Amino acid sequence: MVMWVREGDGTTSEEWMRGYQQKMYQLAHWRWMHAIRKGQQTLRPCIILSLVVPERNQFQHIIRLLNTNVDGKNKITIALTSVKGVGRRFANIACKKADVDLNKRAGELSNEELERIVTILQNPSQYKIPNWFLNRQKDIIDGKYSQVISNGLDTKMREDLERLKKIRAHRGLRHFWGLRVRGQHTKTTGRRGRTVGVSKKK
Repeated sequence: MVMWVREGDGTTSEEWMRGYQQKMYQLAHWRWMHAIRKGQQTLRPCIILSLVVPERNQFQHIIRLLNTNVDGKNKITIALTSVKGVGRRFANIACKKADVDLNKRAGELSNEELERIVTILQNPSQYKIPNWFLNRQKDIIDGKYSQVISNGLDTKMREDLERLKKIRAHRGLRHFWGLRVRGQHTKTTGRRGRTVGVSKKK
């Protein structure tokens, strides 16, 4: 856990956070009592929701998954989207297949749960995830369905571009020339990096 010390008064991050939470609780209590006095509020139990960390040593603020730094403070489905090739829907179904609570933060998960999630992300077809869910369908080399993630995604995209350039396909040539590939207009847009204009005579 990262610990910082505030300059001037010398308070640590834990002391500052404890004092801040106490002030917020006092402010909420004061507003509630003020509303009761004015007759705008009735007495009823109040629930305050906050992030509860079970133990200081167990929570991980930064997790290394698939060559990517994952923020441990985010919920697991949102945290997994920082890995290339993993979207929100794929992260959601991977967590469900791994029997992981979707409301947990990424830093709260154990090593066994993280290993299960990584295994499912790397081999989705073994866990009955349908083919239409995957991002690499009918691969041109082997015809297989797979989910390409992390560094493998960059490698596959580079290989595809090299293949298109090698066979001199129209898309490959447009990539080679640095032009728009998907049929966009190029008269007024996409002129960055190209010499445009007419030199005036003196």
